[in-house]
Amino acid sequence: MNSQFKKGVLELIVLLSVNKKDMYGYELVSEVSKVVNVNEGTIYPLLKRLTNEHYFETYLEESKEGPPRKYYRLTALGRQQKQTLLKEWNEFHECINAFIKESV
Repeated sequence: MNSQFKKGVLELIVLLSVNKKDMYGYELVSEVSKVVNVNEGTIYPLLKRLTNEHYFETYLEESKEGPPRKYYRLTALGRQQKQTLLKEWNEFHECINAFIKESV
């Protein structure tokens, strides 16, 4: 997938994923990778930014497999941002598809 396309939609995919359920970082990398190929070096800085922008809150939960995991939970502001991005994505998608249909 074109890296610019991926950059443009990655925040929306992350917000939608965490909207389904609280997730820890590696779990989120795995979930997002089902849609677009990403690695931890891409997701963790995004999680930090989204947390700093108050779209996520975090909490620690004990793990049976090692140290406690930091989970990400969508805040009310995060749910608003998800809705805004989803609306923008749908409008963008419709415009691009209409242009493609007219151009082919």
